[in-house]
Amino acid sequence: MPASTVTEYLAALPEDRRAAMIAVRAGINRALPAGYTEGIQFGMISWFVPLTAYPAGYGGNPGEPLPLVSLVSQKSSMALHMICFYGQPALLEWFNAQYAASGKKLDMGQGCLRFKTLPDLALDVIERTVARLPVSEYAAGYSAMREAMGARQAKPAAKTRATRA
Repeated sequence: MPASTVTEYLAALPEDRRAAMIAVRAGINRALPAGYTEGIQFGMISWFVPLTAYPAGYGGNPGEPLPLVSLVSQKSSMALHMICFYGQPALLEWFNAQYAASGKKLDMGQGCLRFKTLPDLALDVIERTVARLPVSEYAAGYSAMREAMGARQAKPAAKTRATRA
């Protein structure tokens, strides 16, 4: 049965993973701007914008709060899902530069940052990244990205209809 609370999630982890996850969680909570909520979302520890602050929801689903960052223990590593980069290209650029300057190896795909142990992670960079996104700024950037995606998707459809007429 999946955990329904952060406490349950952490209690179910092996001791070495639990210690690392607790440290990452503490760092994010320390840096998190006011207005975000911590909880379990998509089976992970997540920090998200409550629906009262962003009613459109994640992916346009008004029943799913907009996640900022999610923390998960996977089979071979731990990971931070850095959803905060969606609609925030300047933040991603800043993050990449800061991570490179940390001397730590960045193991990140589209937005999933993997690490095997706590010393592998530049936690200070994660904290400074989270601290840079007040709820209103993050929601506005995400909303603008969604609107731009919708406009790009609508243009080809309109063009196709025009050529058929």
